Amino acid sequence: MTSVREGNAIAKKQLAQRDLLWPGFEDWLWHRKANKGFATIPKTMPLVLQIMDGLSNGKPLSSTYLGLWCATWDNSMVNISKPDEMAYAAGFTGQRATYTWLGRVNILRELNFISVKPGKSGPTSHILILNPHYIVRWHYEKKTPGLVEAYFNALLDRAIEIGANDLIGPLPSTPSTPVLSPPPTVEMTSAVDDAI
Repeated sequence: MTSVREGNAIAKKQLAQRDLLWPGFEDWLWHRKANKGFATIPKTMPLVLQIMDGLSNGKPLSSTYLGLWCATWDNSMVNISKPDEMAYAAGFTGQRATYTWLGRVNILRELNFISVKPGKSGPTSHILILNPHYIVRWHYEKKTPGLVEAYFNALLDRAIEIGANDLIGPLPSTPSTPVLSPPPTVEMTSAVDDAI
């Protein structure tokens, strides 16, 4: 597991290496501390997205999830006032774009990656993004169909490497309002779902 001191040393070495390999490129790089409009993401996100897509029964969720994550203000909550813009950002276009995006949001909710509350913009007005490490672990423990063990093990390896203790420590206690629903056990087969 990487300590904070080791992490800082690695970052300094990489910075020196970058400047040797790409001298003069500093002004062309995006800096989180110098530019507005950033979101903080776990370094494990690529693996989390692969796992999520595997759980979704052939309806990829990663672009929808990443779009939601990038719409937060580092508070894990998204207020949806323009679902058509969210759909477009997730890569959905055409007449059914918003419908398709809402379908993906619903699958994310069913898989417990998010919680949804109604409001002035309809039944999907407010979205809370739960810690994806906890949710992936929960699916692993529940043996949810579609979870690829090799991806989970790769995620576990990466988490240990970077010190992401939320993937290996105890799961938090359940709040008074139930957070997690049972994992899906049957495939969606209705014509409406197939169109999403």
